[in-house]
Amino acid sequence: MEELTGVRKHWDLVTVVMLSLLLDFLIAYAPESILRKALGLAFVLFFPGYVFITALFPEKRELDNLERLALSFGLSIAIVPLIGLGLNFTPWGIRLTPILVSLTVFNVAFAAIAIYRRGKAVEPWVPWITLERIKKELEWEESSRLDRALTVILIVSIITSIGALAYVISHPKQGEKFTEFYILGPEGKAADYPTKLRAGQEGGVIIGIVNHEGRNVTYYVQIWLVNLTWDNGTNTTVIHEMYPMPGWFNVTLSHVPVNIEGNWTPQFETNYTFRIDRPGKWQVWFLLFKDEQPELPPAPPDGNYAETEAKNLILGAIDGTIQSLKLNVEVVG
Repeated sequence: MEELTGVRKHWDLVTVVMLSLLLDFLIAYAPESILRKALGLAFVLFFPGYVFITALFPEKRELDNLERLALSFGLSIAIVPLIGLGLNFTPWGIRLTPILVSLTVFNVAFAAIAIYRRGKAVEPWVPWITLERIKKELEWEESSRLDRALTVILIVSIITSIGALAYVISHPKQGEKFTEFYILGPEGKAADYPTKLRAGQEGGVIIGIVNHEGRNVTYYVQIWLVNLTWDNGTNTTVIHEMYPMPGWFNVTLSHVPVNIEGNWTPQFETNYTFRIDRPGKWQVWFLLFKDEQPELPPAPPDGNYAETEAKNLILGAIDGTIQSLKLNVEVVG
């Protein structure tokens, strides 16, 4: 092999540093690119272990090529979680930007150490791949036909495993599908709810919905005024009064990815005001349905649905089979 000098002597380490910085650029400006996914795999599974091993063992005689390759993957798998564990005890936490910066700094720092130590080495190890060197490394000419076949099978198995791992990481399973459904006080905070009103006094809340279902969804919101008690003798909920409140609505929302990096932002919010004319302890139930809402039985003469099948909506909300929110309101005369 020809004697390598200057930057060519450290081409591998310089490449690791340049590719690490390129990945930072891609994540910032082209996060959906295929190149980002490919570089991301190497950045996590190979680069940290490679620069670490090269810094520890700069001499050619210390490790052979296959050992260096195996240790590069193995140590990367150990180093990255340790960096994540350290970040967990910092104010930045385990988030994309801190992890990206930490691994980049690690790669650059140990690449610089490796370059320094390689420059001081008597017989430095410098990867320079040619077909002849691969044959020599594998002792191809001296091997039997069986050994050659086993070597080929081993290489194919390694490549297949790396390819399968790359596919699994680059095509992750879709996360949990869910809908955020919430009510806020009139000031937009989870406080100051109108829980005490005079008869006929206006109360207000903010109803919010965020779609994380992975598809467009039409949401239907029903609002019910309910008076109920718990029967300790039968361990059942007894619904005494149940009236539909004005302001039912529906809205179609597109899917919004879950953002764990930035600040949470609402997707859909609407102000809802209501009045309760009858004194007593009431519950205002907000029921959420996806794509379609259940049909209601004919309205009773007095408007009280407590003795109809509609009561199953509230019972379903209580046992959690229907997504719902509840606001306890005491109304005084």
